[in-house]
Amino acid sequence: MSNQLTWYGHATLGLQTNGYKLLIDPFFEGNPSAPLSADNAEADFILISHGHGDHVGDAVAIARRTGATVISNFEIASWVEKQGIKVHPQHIGGGFKHPFGYLKLTLALHGSALPDGSYGGNPCGFLLTTNDGKKIYAAQDTGLFGDMKLIGEEGLDVAVIPIGDNFTMGPDDALRAVYLLQPKVVVPIHYSTWDLIAQDPHAWAQRVEQETNIKVVVLSPGESLEF
Repeated sequence: MSNQLTWYGHATLGLQTNGYKLLIDPFFEGNPSAPLSADNAEADFILISHGHGDHVGDAVAIARRTGATVISNFEIASWVEKQGIKVHPQHIGGGFKHPFGYLKLTLALHGSALPDGSYGGNPCGFLLTTNDGKKIYAAQDTGLFGDMKLIGEEGLDVAVIPIGDNFTMGPDDALRAVYLLQPKVVVPIHYSTWDLIAQDPHAWAQRVEQETNIKVVVLSPGESLEF
């Protein structure tokens, strides 16, 4: 069984696994690097890591059009549900066996205010074990934290981590995160959307591969990785 991870720029990810289509932090409208519009995005499930507008993005509109279920922390799920969307609330450290696999919400060091200023609960990352046993960790927006070592002990096939700096880990801390996570493959995200978070992902990939035995896959927006 093949799993396909697609990067749509910024921190927006698509994941196809076991016949299901997932979107993570679906920020298309207003995302200068997005290769498609929200009107063309398809999803069975939508995962939201935290409440900021560039991560909640177009989740409600896409869910309303597609009938997708939104998965997020309790506070964001409640906010989305009030807009007539089907939701599944979880919280950090809690896991649930969804049709597409076992999903656990992980710690993330960030903020989470929702676009209207209301409380968005705690930010999170996602640790997914697919139905064929592959493990993918999408850190989303976070700073470096030591418990990444515990996440790495799960035995990660793919880790998706930010490298943009300013709002998240920068290249130096992202390299330290790779040491803690020890994935087979790492994919950098959340960089160069705007000048404030401009980074050279290929230079970072070279550093990682020179200092570790871990493969880095640098995706252009719209490109995919199969694992």
